Amino acid sequence: MAVYGLDIGGTKIETAIFNDNLEQQQSWRITTPTDDYQQFLHAIYQQVIKADELTGCQGAVGIGMPGIVNDEGKVLSANVPCATGKVIANDLQALLKRPVAILNDTRCFALSEANGGAGEGYSRVFGAIVGTGAAGGMCIDGTLFNQGLGMSGEYGHLPLSAYLQQKYQLPVLKCGCGLNGCVESYIAGPGVQTLYQHITQSPKSAIEWANDIKLGDEQALKVLACYLDILGETFAAISKSLHPEVIVLGGGLSLIDAIVEKLPDAIQTHLFSGFAVPDVKRAKFGDSSGVRGAAIIGSVHANSNAS
Repeated sequence: MAVYGLDIGGTKIETAIFNDNLEQQQSWRITTPTDDYQQFLHAIYQQVIKADELTGCQGAVGIGMPGIVNDEGKVLSANVPCATGKVIANDLQALLKRPVAILNDTRCFALSEANGGAGEGYSRVFGAIVGTGAAGGMCIDGTLFNQGLGMSGEYGHLPLSAYLQQKYQLPVLKCGCGLNGCVESYIAGPGVQTLYQHITQSPKSAIEWANDIKLGDEQALKVLACYLDILGETFAAISKSLHPEVIVLGGGLSLIDAIVEKLPDAIQTHLFSGFAVPDVKRAKFGDSSGVRGAAIIGSVHANSNAS
């Protein structure tokens, strides 16, 4: 049976067709309708029907999208506002006449990397996106850790410690989630610009910062030290509470070699003496991991409904 993964973002919907071995066969993208819920549903419906036509069968459907899906199936998504408060899975099941699974996109990433990805061979895998935002998920023996209210894995909304705030004299920033001092405001892409401005008194984008790190620029390395201190403390907190054996990094900032290479030492600084640091690896499937994870949940959900 074919399985379809849909990775829905605030700007694009990526649809990919996978075979039974989770090998990607085809993929394409369209612009995401974000203001009209019926248009949004119809856009997804059209992509699934297109996939049916290409495969000649009625494939299983899994969807990953930003935001939180609570235990009632309702979505809260800042990037796709028309979907907030809606039970998308039920609405799509009625349209498509088949089971539809939906999960936060970063949890899909974690699931993908724990099953055949960079986390393969580890029992406890934490997948962490560090890009425009900062979120992830914990997998145990290839299965996503119980989501409860749908918030498990939202490490970007752990608070910045008073110790680091005072050490670097950082401003306490209001996060887009409504809380104050979330680490996402300092470690995600937009946060890099905030750190750079604060430490160097000059503006610089995350891309410019990454290039300057490669060149060994003194100011860029100074910002990197602060950045790694915050990220290291954050992942040390995850290590203390969830004890992952490996942390798999995805997202644009994971492409900076210095972050991946230096992060274990940064984590060690904030762990108890004598405790092992989890391995740190870059995602195997990169940008395709989210849509692959969506396909995994689609396949599992379809099979559970068939049995």
